[in-house]
Amino acid sequence: MSSEATLTSSAYIKHHLTNLTYGRHSDGSWGIAHGADEIKEMGFWAIHLDTMFWSILLGVLFLAVFRKVAKNVVAGVPDGMQNFVEWIIDFIDENVRGSFTGKNDLVAPLALTLFCWILLMNVMDLIPVDVIPMLAQLIGIPYMKVVPSTDPNATFAMAIGVFVLTIYYSIKIKGVSGFAAELTMQPFESKNIVLKLLFIPINFILEFVSLIARPISHSLRLFGNMYAGEMIFILIAIMFSGGLSVVAVAGGGLQLVWAIFHILIITLQAFIFMVLTIVYLDMAHQHH
Repeated sequence: MSSEATLTSSAYIKHHLTNLTYGRHSDGSWGIAHGADEIKEMGFWAIHLDTMFWSILLGVLFLAVFRKVAKNVVAGVPDGMQNFVEWIIDFIDENVRGSFTGKNDLVAPLALTLFCWILLMNVMDLIPVDVIPMLAQLIGIPYMKVVPSTDPNATFAMAIGVFVLTIYYSIKIKGVSGFAAELTMQPFESKNIVLKLLFIPINFILEFVSLIARPISHSLRLFGNMYAGEMIFILIAIMFSGGLSVVAVAGGGLQLVWAIFHILIITLQAFIFMVLTIVYLDMAHQHH
């Protein structure tokens, strides 16, 4: 968009919900899409550059901060940053100890990484919706979505990663036969061979649907809540287009109220994603 004033409300919303997409054009060339039609023709293998950039940047920021604190840790009275990092680690450790009954040194670091990374992604939603996209346009970038967790590609990628770990540990802990039995012998069990054979397809359908539903619900819960929050920020921002009017003043008040309330949402969604990860991995480590 050349300026906010030249856009209708629907075009303004559509612009803010469009990712910076790189892919193959219909003529065979590769480049950045400059419209919805170009994005559509690029198909499945197009890359959302803004999602990749911000998620990687925030991941590096998380690692850099924690590494710096770890290198400068003191045994005495900690400074503010060390105290904050230790509080987060203790918080994650308590949740892992309370929800994970197995023994796996990967679970706590994974939970810590997911919680902090997703929280940083979600916090980007508190930045005024026009600031970064307008700066991006000044250097010729047509679109810029700064909240990676509002992109289903990002949330599905994280959920699928957790799902793959769940399958891996299910097979590693229980064996192929044990995992197969879990999918075919539960929740109905019988000592009668005939009944067992009868229940196997029923059990498999129930367990397989439940298994596949995990990454879908895991990803869509985070995406849906963050996408809805971003949409509300965009709708409130439209109210400012009227200048110094009563509606614009009301929009400023709503922006502040929603931002304060949204702090709870962004924290809660990161926490829920982390807790579900711990629970799924705990289920993978349980013997039935």
